[in-house]
Amino acid sequence: MTNMFCFQCEQTANSTGCTIAGVCGKKADTANLQDKLTGALVGLARATEGNVPTMSTHQVMLDGLFTTLTNVNFNNESITELIEKVHQEKDALVPRCNSCASVCGRNDDYDMQQLWTEANEDIRSLKSLILFGLRGVAAYAYHALVLGYTNDEVFDFIYEGMHAIGQDLPMEKLLPLVLKTGEINFKCMELLDKANKETYGIPVPTTVPLTIEKGPFIVVTGHDLLDLHKLLEQTKGKGINIYTHGEMLPAHAYPKLKEYPHLKGNFGTAWQNQIKEFNEIPGSVLFTTNCLMPPKDNYSDRIFTTAVVDFPNINHIDEDKDFTPLIEKALELGGYQEDKVMTGINGGTEVTTGFSSDTILSVADTVISAVKSGDIKHFFLVGGCDGARMGRNYYVDFVKQTPQDSIVLTLACGKYRFNDLNIGSIGGLPRLMDMGQCNDAYGAIKVAIALSEAFECGVNDLPLTLVLSWYEQKAVCILLTLLSLGIKNFYLGPTLPAFVSPNILNFLVENYNIKPVSTAEADLKEILS
Repeated sequence: MTNMFCFQCEQTANSTGCTIAGVCGKKADTANLQDKLTGALVGLARATEGNVPTMSTHQVMLDGLFTTLTNVNFNNESITELIEKVHQEKDALVPRCNSCASVCGRNDDYDMQQLWTEANEDIRSLKSLILFGLRGVAAYAYHALVLGYTNDEVFDFIYEGMHAIGQDLPMEKLLPLVLKTGEINFKCMELLDKANKETYGIPVPTTVPLTIEKGPFIVVTGHDLLDLHKLLEQTKGKGINIYTHGEMLPAHAYPKLKEYPHLKGNFGTAWQNQIKEFNEIPGSVLFTTNCLMPPKDNYSDRIFTTAVVDFPNINHIDEDKDFTPLIEKALELGGYQEDKVMTGINGGTEVTTGFSSDTILSVADTVISAVKSGDIKHFFLVGGCDGARMGRNYYVDFVKQTPQDSIVLTLACGKYRFNDLNIGSIGGLPRLMDMGQCNDAYGAIKVAIALSEAFECGVNDLPLTLVLSWYEQKAVCILLTLLSLGIKNFYLGPTLPAFVSPNILNFLVENYNIKPVSTAEADLKEILS
């Protein structure tokens, strides 16, 4: 029996698709409502053809796409309200459409079942790449927008891409749109990079403790630096310490956020361990974005969501961002009675972040000299999303086995598999450098391009190998960015996306030399041979 269909994340059931309930915890009725929301967004994109979308239109489109990202919104009520907002926005763009005597269906919502049941699996695959890529783009555009930064080219393509989902287009029309999704995502990541750095300063290398000090505390997870900043402001002088979690770890490296002495350290590891790590936690937790897992009863009363993150019967902070309930809960719980020593996955008691592209490029001469002298023989970028599926220990095994004359760059939450390791240094440079959140892939690409220019070669000719882990749709748009830039020869795992058909996979392998990960030993031997 098929109650739903979803295959957008790496954990999808049987590596084919969730049909009874989502492995992520999403119920069938929620999945179907998210499909209805996506169909309404396609209708909204249709309505922008020949009409000028407003900032309100942009906001609704971003909210809708972000809501359908994996592990963001499980609340049928708020999804239904958002569908209504999309319809209201469409009515504002085409006010005479509903009363038109000649019904043409031009601006109708799209039935997502048409995509999921598309007979041509290659068409379905290409459209899925566009859709899931746009969900990732929308998340980055959302974060830039809340900081006051926008790019009309990004918005224009979101509408173009969403419109294409509902059109009967051949492969030769869809493939360029897939690559353009990656191109636009690069511009969107560039925009967010600018927004974060101009707002909070250029990140600097920062060592972050994993010990939780005694007393009241709040854990902030997700990606939204503005939410963290507002919470830091509202907790000044209240005797509450703030700890990051998951993708929020890089916040410690931003100078403006470092000014707050009660931003103390990092709690726990990656998102998929939250059920164990939040068990009876004596502090409150704020989810600003994904990844939210269905909370267990032994800690659900101390979970708070905000923005598009939502879960039934869980405390939600509205857009006015008054964090008083969150703060009061932390004070009520009281925190640990004594300092609690926590460790990373490998037993480390601290981690380091903040190796932004600016920091790395500031020592470019040192790096180039080390390469020319033979002290550095290879660069690895080992990063991406973490997840619960077996096989992800590949990444820690890989990093542990990288040769001593290599540098390992990392970013996103996949780094928690190994970011508490000390793998040494080369010429005063740490061999392991955390560049930040998943959107900081922009910075990694900048570094690669700068190195290629310094050595007067193409990026694909550098002694550089990308070893990527993926889980959700932001990883998809980053993958498409790499393809749009012509970057080749990288490894992807722990499994390949279920929504990529055999023919499309063959195209990617033949044209970009994308390889599935195998074992750390075998892949390293192949890379270094």
